[in-house]
Amino acid sequence: MNMEQHSSSASKQNEADRFIILIVEDNFLNRRMVKKALEKNYIIKEAADAETADEMLRLGKVHLAIIDIHLGNDKNDGIWLGEQVKKKYDIPFIYLTAFGTSDISQRAISTYPSSYITKPFKEIDLALSIEIALLKYLAEKPVKKNWMLVKDGDYFVKLLTNSIDCFESTGNYLQVLSNGKLFKCRSTIKEILTLLPENSFIQTHRAFVVNKNKIEKFNSDSVMVGGLTIPVSLKYASSLLL
Repeated sequence: MNMEQHSSSASKQNEADRFIILIVEDNFLNRRMVKKALEKNYIIKEAADAETADEMLRLGKVHLAIIDIHLGNDKNDGIWLGEQVKKKYDIPFIYLTAFGTSDISQRAISTYPSSYITKPFKEIDLALSIEIALLKYLAEKPVKKNWMLVKDGDYFVKLLTNSIDCFESTGNYLQVLSNGKLFKCRSTIKEILTLLPENSFIQTHRAFVVNKNKIEKFNSDSVMVGGLTIPVSLKYASSLLL
């Protein structure tokens, strides 16, 4: 059975699973414009200056920061904040600015931002820069995590690996079934097996990986997981007994 046929209807996304983005921009209208472009897919926090943003980063969870370089006269600028983010908080950040001179660009690049976008920007360019920054950042973290990044419609969410029933390969994408709901991630069976806890997930077929702890029953031909019948090929049958 195709997992797409088994998936329940999409429910409202839990905010606890959404990524949090901090927008640092001294211009109220510009800040709200960026917020409007992103608030459908992310939880948004706002700061009008570098010092406030630094304190928010210290006190609360943020997954990515979007920083305007010019944050008012006689104040710490966005590049100063970028340096703090790099030194103290270890999260990706993107510069969004109208200032594109060579000197400013070189100073900004020296802080190793995930991206540098000049105004006026296209929403798609900002959205793609954020997606790439988050994926690159997560890829560089230790691969054995207790959660993974998946897509729920237009949203990215963090899905606990122990809640996953199984994966089905559909080319360069995987369908991910968790508690009756279907998600998607851009990966392959080979790649996903390097990310998952080895003692919990097994491959049963060239196109399927299942959570051993979610297996309801099995025989030599198939396993039952989350109400689905998953095929077992001869090549992988022995892994069910380990």
